[in-house]
Amino acid sequence: MSEIFIHPSAVVSEKSEIGDGTKIWMNVQIREDVKIGRNCIIGRNTYIENGVTLGDNVKVQNNALLYHRATLEDGVFIGPGVILTNDKIPRAVNPDGSLKNADDWHAGHIHIGRGASIGAGTTVLTDITIGAWAMVGSGALVTRDIPSHALVVGVPARIVGYVCKCGHRLMQHGHNGDRIWKCTHDGARYRMSEKGDLVEFVE
Repeated sequence: MSEIFIHPSAVVSEKSEIGDGTKIWMNVQIREDVKIGRNCIIGRNTYIENGVTLGDNVKVQNNALLYHRATLEDGVFIGPGVILTNDKIPRAVNPDGSLKNADDWHAGHIHIGRGASIGAGTTVLTDITIGAWAMVGSGALVTRDIPSHALVVGVPARIVGYVCKCGHRLMQHGHNGDRIWKCTHDGARYRMSEKGDLVEFVE
């Protein structure tokens, strides 16, 4: 088994679960009830709050903030300074002015599918699903679900195209309304489903 590396300056709860081969770098804080899979890389100054789950081979770059109840499947990339939120109606106090506590709010959930990439400086609002192999451009604000393989940019984020598993752009291929997309790099082919997700296929 590969050993887990935890930098001496990191603060990792004994109630978290860390998979073999994972590396946790300087000034990282990992709270209780966090589950991190095998061979992950957690960059410096990252904060991972309780209840977050990471699959295997996830890369989280420096200064990312992953808040309560986010789920990242295998192979997800989180760029520097990404924020995964968990509160649609944030307030410090109740209407009577008393300080809110854990019983006074409902945490939302973010789910990021396998192989998806979230660019540097992106903010993802809560109760969002980002599909497998999607790519979110740097500095985006994600306010709605993103289908698999979609390329989104902007504030708010909007679909501007689709990408292959390799990350290169897909171009629509075929005639007479065929819902076929082809990778400009490796030639992989995808079919658009009725739900708006792309599915790889071999003829």
